[in-house]
Amino acid sequence: MPEIVDSHCHLDFADFTDDLDGVIQRAGDAGVARMVTICTKLRAADKVCAIAEKYAPVFFAAGTHPMSVASEPLVSVEDLVALATHPKMVGIGETGLDYHYTAESAELQKTSLAIHIEAARQAALPLIIHSRAADADMARLLQAEMKKSPFTCVMHCFSSSPELARVALDLGFYLSMSGIATFKKSQEVRDIFAAAPVERILVETDAPYLAPMPHRGKRNEPAYTALTAKVGAGIMGLDYADFAAQTTINFDRLFAKAAAWRPE
Repeated sequence: MPEIVDSHCHLDFADFTDDLDGVIQRAGDAGVARMVTICTKLRAADKVCAIAEKYAPVFFAAGTHPMSVASEPLVSVEDLVALATHPKMVGIGETGLDYHYTAESAELQKTSLAIHIEAARQAALPLIIHSRAADADMARLLQAEMKKSPFTCVMHCFSSSPELARVALDLGFYLSMSGIATFKKSQEVRDIFAAAPVERILVETDAPYLAPMPHRGKRNEPAYTALTAKVGAGIMGLDYADFAAQTTINFDRLFAKAAAWRPE
């Protein structure tokens, strides 16, 4: 069975509390060889770290989600960089801008994003970006920050505009495909991925959210990465095995720390 990577999930959420062993087992059975569990509030970093320490296929990333910045303490570069010394912490975030529900905290979100970018630079880890209803500000901020000093990045669960996709790709970033790409009304998202270089595409679940067809509306889990990837292979005109292999190569290139990790 072709191996694939779930580059973004939330295994610390309550949805998985009573079923985590089964979730990890089913992921492996589906060919999902590795997964990155992401905390959305920095105070949850200990939880995602503990999960990564318990399960060999799991790595973690830490940051504060843009929808949480108004209710959480502002992160510091120093705290993020200190966390990044853990051998299984492989990314900074998720961070970003979300004006769909939380436009009132836009300026604070920009401040938080800039902090995460600087931490990603100092820790030499990829940034994990969430962007919703904020395309213009996101494009401007990312372009301005890249001019200051380079960093690597994945636009997670990409479902924004073709314009933001072009900006991200021009900056050398990656686009991550989620279950949204399998939805019937998501042709624009599929078209964006079809126009992107396959060398810049990752796959993810964003579990427990956004389960791909035919599980839409139910709890998502890492095993379903394979369902999204099968649709992704069709979008790119590739066999599933070739698409799985290419997206794994892409993951290893971006998340080099995860690629280099070996159990003690």
